[in-house]
Amino acid sequence: MLFAIHAVDHAGALDKRLSHYEAHKAFLSDTSAYDVTIVMSGPLTADDGQTMIGSLFLVEAADRAAVEKFHHADPFFAAGIWQTVTITGFLRRQG
Repeated sequence: MLFAIHAVDHAGALDKRLSHYEAHKAFLSDTSAYDVTIVMSGPLTADDGQTMIGSLFLVEAADRAAVEKFHHADPFFAAGIWQTVTITGFLRRQG
């Protein structure tokens, strides 16, 4: 099943995000321990198209519990970068 993870950073979290960015990318390089496959992911940006303000993931997993386990293991989660996070099931219709 597909799930969308939509995570918005706390205001003013860019410096903190950048200081944990390499650990976050390393974590995403192998998600096999969480039984999650990343279909696509990347940062959300401000309207300037450059300033990172959050994260968006489309992942495939057997169930929501696996997605939550994966999400809670992310270094960005541990660092408290995200203010709000929604995890929602997704049905692909196009693409």
